[in-house]
Amino acid sequence: MRIGLYPGTFDPLTFGHIDIIRRAAGLVDRLVVGVAVNRDKKPLLSIEERAETIKIQVCKISEYLDIDIVIHKFDNLLIDCAKDVGASVIFRGLRAVSDFEYEFQMVGMNRALNDKIETVFLMADVNHQAIASKLVKEIARLGGTITHFVPQEVASIMAKKFDQNHS
Repeated sequence: MRIGLYPGTFDPLTFGHIDIIRRAAGLVDRLVVGVAVNRDKKPLLSIEERAETIKIQVCKISEYLDIDIVIHKFDNLLIDCAKDVGASVIFRGLRAVSDFEYEFQMVGMNRALNDKIETVFLMADVNHQAIASKLVKEIARLGGTITHFVPQEVASIMAKKFDQNHS
């Protein structure tokens, strides 16, 4: 069984992430969506909120493609997470050339730690290349509409978060 891992912080989950999940799922027998704790990024949404929003979206993809997609929260090295879930491939999404340098360095480090796990880059769909979670959070924080970038469930959670922060 070919198991793939698509890791990220997903703070928040965007249509770009969903596009990569859908496409990665078509390349493996089982896809694990790894939700990273990543304290350095200081996420707005809790790991439980992020995992739940992903679960809602991947259920639709899983049924449509008839593939097992699971959510796995992790707090360790990406390469160790891949080993923990039995993944032989890590999927990474690229939006622009600027993403490549960081990802290239990460692949080199991961290969040094475990050369049996491959990394596959998937380019974001042209309709989603400009979507960045950081920018989505900024738009939501300033009261803008984010429904062009995220599912409605995510937009609702974000609106509540920022309403609470302004109270």
